[in-house]
Amino acid sequence: MSKHTDHRRFSSQPGLDEADPPDAEGTQETLVPFATTLLVRDTCLCLHVQRAARALARRFDDALRPVGLTNSQFSLLMALNRPAPPPMGPVAALLAMDRTTLTAALKRLEARGLVQILRDPADRRSRLLALTAAGRSLLARAVPIWQESHALLDTALAGGQAIRLRQDLATLC
Repeated sequence: MSKHTDHRRFSSQPGLDEADPPDAEGTQETLVPFATTLLVRDTCLCLHVQRAARALARRFDDALRPVGLTNSQFSLLMALNRPAPPPMGPVAALLAMDRTTLTAALKRLEARGLVQILRDPADRRSRLLALTAAGRSLLARAVPIWQESHALLDTALAGGQAIRLRQDLATLC
């Protein structure tokens, strides 16, 4: 991530980064000054993390496309790659997903025959999540792609920056 923001990417009209632009009627009446917009654009951690997350997601989506997975599906399959099928709660927590979003993602993978949603024998109201043989096989084909893509990122973030970034992001969770 660059330390300096290229203001030209924000506006195609010269001079709009210096002052409040006119509104639709040509007046300068704004409730939030444009300078505040620029401040948020340049300093908001949430915005910068979202942009980085989207860029990383696109990178891994592109890399995993040949095996028919998105980065989110890869992460979910990896979260289910355990010695015993986990319940939904810990998987949702690990992936920072609400149960509704997790359920929707699981249904797509279940329809493809990659995961099974099982009744927990200890608590019939609870569900356990398991990879199928096809899910384990697909995950095995995807892991080398993830490793290669991740190694390129670690190289791009030389000098321990990748480790520091993971630590800093973990602090926010």
